[in-house]
Amino acid sequence: MSRNKLKILKKMKKIFITAALFLSAITAFCQEEENGTIYIKHPYIDVVNQSSAAYENQDWNSLTNLYSDTAKWWASGMKKFIPIADAMNEWKKDFQYFDSVKQVPQGYPDYLHYKKGDAKIVQSWYTWTGKSKKTGEMIKVPIVVFDEFNADGKISLEYIYGDFSKVVQEEGGM
Repeated sequence: MSRNKLKILKKMKKIFITAALFLSAITAFCQEEENGTIYIKHPYIDVVNQSSAAYENQDWNSLTNLYSDTAKWWASGMKKFIPIADAMNEWKKDFQYFDSVKQVPQGYPDYLHYKKGDAKIVQSWYTWTGKSKKTGEMIKVPIVVFDEFNADGKISLEYIYGDFSKVVQEEGGM
């Protein structure tokens, strides 16, 4: 075999090996891996539904029983999480400044049980609505709520994303 053919074969061999290694690496990193389970029905979803109903009915005692004593709460625009007792005082303001306060479900909640860290989270979508007692304006805020649960089945952390600027404006700040 001529020298040129040997050089070409060696280059082709290098290219082939490099391509094979590259494809093997891509395949290895593209493997699907589960990190938990998503449920459409679960007792924690029931707890979240109970909390929404208790909020709308201003049933603060029932609501208190759904949260752990050390639970924290946060909503978009807040600098840090606050204790659940302080959060409930904020929630009570909603009814001081608004009539017909509702959390209208959008879609359905999911319970996510992550393997990593054993995280237990219910994510829910609502449209928060309330009629301003000052202006009569009906305010609607699309929100997504994440409720994390502890081993006792209590809500330990709740965080809400949405544009609450009109609500905060009506209530005079958070």
